[in-house]
Amino acid sequence: MRISKSIAVCVLLGGAAMASAVMAQPMHHEPLQNVAQISTNGSVEVQQDLLSISLNTTRDGTDAGVVQAQLKQALDTALAQAKQAAVPGQMDVRTGNFSLYPRYNKDGKINGWQGSTELVLEGKDFPRITGTAGKIQTLTMGNVSFSLSREQRARVEGEAQAQAIERFKAKAGEVARSFGFSSYSLREVSINANDQNPPSRPRMMAMSAKAEMADASIPVEAGKSTVWVNVSGSVQMK
Repeated sequence: MRISKSIAVCVLLGGAAMASAVMAQPMHHEPLQNVAQISTNGSVEVQQDLLSISLNTTRDGTDAGVVQAQLKQALDTALAQAKQAAVPGQMDVRTGNFSLYPRYNKDGKINGWQGSTELVLEGKDFPRITGTAGKIQTLTMGNVSFSLSREQRARVEGEAQAQAIERFKAKAGEVARSFGFSSYSLREVSINANDQNPPSRPRMMAMSAKAEMADASIPVEAGKSTVWVNVSGSVQMK
């Protein structure tokens, strides 16, 4: 009986070793055949509908507390004036950078303080934004930029995506027929969107206008953005 048990144990262990060896062998996949990689683009040019104007000022002095108080007063005055004209979505108002840092002499010792503060007006109502910016006298023009609102971007991306998908399907069918196949099936696909903005043209116009005109609208002109959607993937030709 003891000899039989030993033989049985050896057989079982041998079978387990063989199973482990089989599982350890790498699996070989057959190379893909009749698969084509396709990439197409869709693009839509659209008027930029979101204006952002930043107003700022700087102060310096020997006392950090005095410099900070001057900046706060200039910002509070501008903020109160801007809030009177604010309308959600049409002109939103927010504070930007507020900084205070020491100024050093040639010996490396602090001999004064410098600081800056910023107010940002942003929205779709261009006349309201530029008119408000022109009336604020405690801050000066810092930057003007245009972009697309979320609603505008979503609408345009949808158009560009539909365009890119139709081109993808047409190209896939054309490639399949060119290789002698009658149809294809989609294996995988990737969709990516982005937009390209031209340089901000109104920046210098707005800065010069601020210096020349008080209590007046600042002349600005929006540009256009091109929204691109890329559709890429692979198809199985049949």
